[in-house]
Amino acid sequence: MTQHTEHTTKHEHHAREKWGTKLGLILAMAGNAIGLGNFLRFPVQCANNGGGAFMIPYFIALFLLGIPLMWVEWGIGRFGGKYGHGTTPGMFHYLWKNPVSKYLGAVGIMIPFCLVIYYTYIESWTLAYSAFSFTGKYFGITTHQGMIDFLGAYQGKVVNQHFNGIGTAYLFFLITLLANIWILWHGTKGIEWLGKWAIPTIFIFGIILLVRVFTLGTPNPALPEQNVWNGLGFIWNPDFRQLGNAKVWLAATGQIFFTLSVGFGAIQTYASYLTPKDDVVASGLATVSANEAAEVILGGSIAIPVTVAFFGIAATQQIAAGGSFDLGFFALPLIFQKLPFGQFFGTIWFFLLFLAGITSSVAMAQPIMAFLQEEFKVTRKNAALMIGGALFFLMHPVIFFLKHGFLDEMDFWIGTFGIVFLALLEIIIFIWLFGAKNAWKEIHSGALMKVPRVFLFIMKYITPAYLIILLGFWFYQDGLRVITMAGVPPENYPYIWFARFLMIGTLIVAFVAVYIAWQKKHRIMQRIPSS
Repeated sequence: MTQHTEHTTKHEHHAREKWGTKLGLILAMAGNAIGLGNFLRFPVQCANNGGGAFMIPYFIALFLLGIPLMWVEWGIGRFGGKYGHGTTPGMFHYLWKNPVSKYLGAVGIMIPFCLVIYYTYIESWTLAYSAFSFTGKYFGITTHQGMIDFLGAYQGKVVNQHFNGIGTAYLFFLITLLANIWILWHGTKGIEWLGKWAIPTIFIFGIILLVRVFTLGTPNPALPEQNVWNGLGFIWNPDFRQLGNAKVWLAATGQIFFTLSVGFGAIQTYASYLTPKDDVVASGLATVSANEAAEVILGGSIAIPVTVAFFGIAATQQIAAGGSFDLGFFALPLIFQKLPFGQFFGTIWFFLLFLAGITSSVAMAQPIMAFLQEEFKVTRKNAALMIGGALFFLMHPVIFFLKHGFLDEMDFWIGTFGIVFLALLEIIIFIWLFGAKNAWKEIHSGALMKVPRVFLFIMKYITPAYLIILLGFWFYQDGLRVITMAGVPPENYPYIWFARFLMIGTLIVAFVAVYIAWQKKHRIMQRIPSS
């Protein structure tokens, strides 16, 4: 390497952002992992898939997929950071010296960016409902259908006495988008500030709600079976017969992906800001531990138990079968109206969800931030403005075509199929093409504790096999149905195709951007005189 090249590389590495403190890093990573799925999706998945029996495939997936992939993504990220790359195109390029590697890495930019497009809108609903709880706007609605109509009117699906258009939802969308841009504008310092403030607040609010749930007793003395303890039993009593159902295993594995945010492309970017001597083994375990505490202890002990206490097990089963939104946006607002200081508890519940959402959305936007800054030398503030402008433009179809299945189409291909596909790419490139010995050495560089050797075998054989089987099952179970638009009303076909073109177009733009960036690098290298 020439002196000029060495100087340039050192300058680029010095210019890259770094985490201010190890605590800030851990809280930022925890914020990336802790999201809406911890408090809404997890209890519903558990309740619908065998209760306590669900936790068996859940913990198996955690040890065979979640923790190994967490270490893999931390290792890939820190490795890429050594070469000045905070995104998967550059990381894959250095891990696998093949011209196609950087284009495979483009998937790691497209997936988190597309996730932000629709995730941020859902996130804005939680902020709106926190405000509605504070003002008591939905107070007075006493039926499940009434809450369905309230949310539908808010989303612009229908018009009723609560909302006469989508204006309110649009306002909260703008506020949420601006909040995300403001944090991205401040770079890793902004992300650290958010993590240091949001993660403790999430746990404080969660504990307050947990204490209130456990002190409910029996809300209706005439129905003594409706109590919190039976609600906990509904979640945790195992129905071992469900373990023979492949659907339960798929649900548990999918929950691990959602809850740890592996396969999203964000962990690698966060890890790229580490120094070569930072401990990724302990940091990865700390991230998993914080997330599991939020999910299993808090997420599993608030929403379902309180719903059983007020509505009973049969009604709760029906609500849980309807999905996470039915639980969080329909059942709980009815319960808050029955509690003393219900407006307060509703406010902190939905604000907890908002904080969990925004810590995840800024993490998912960070890969494209890093790509613009590092590959095109765009300033941090300009990159934040460019991303904000793109998101503002691309989120409009999600907002206005929600009732036509636009968001659901994106969620399957990006939030279900796409994240597993990216995880499979990572494990193949890092463990098989970079080399298992090299990967194992990279993971342990700077580590104070050694990962049990069995995890190398798991990473090399079991994790990729598990991912391939999972992809196959999902494609067989849902993929063909989604591709052929089975059950979709014909009037929604144009909107579904629009969603597909948006995702394909985003991937093409990512390919083109990677091509331009590497052509630019090639021209620069040609101008550097040989020593």
